[in-house]
Amino acid sequence: MHLPRYWKAIAGAVSAGAGSLATALNDDRITAGEGITAALVVLGALGITYWVPNREPKDSGLEQALRRTAGE
Repeated sequence: MHLPRYWKAIAGAVSAGAGSLATALNDDRITAGEGITAALVVLGALGITYWVPNREPKDSGLEQALRRTAGE
């Protein structure tokens, strides 16, 4: 499945922010420090995920096995 780099960055940022906010809500309220930390986590995940290039997939053993069974 081809997913553009910016959608992967958005998904990473949302999941990191949700994890940070879930930890912050452990005491049923979010302080200013916890909110700032959550914002920094989202920005960090967004930036890192966007700038790190995707690795090109190698020809996997599964693809080779499927080719052999198909008679190619």
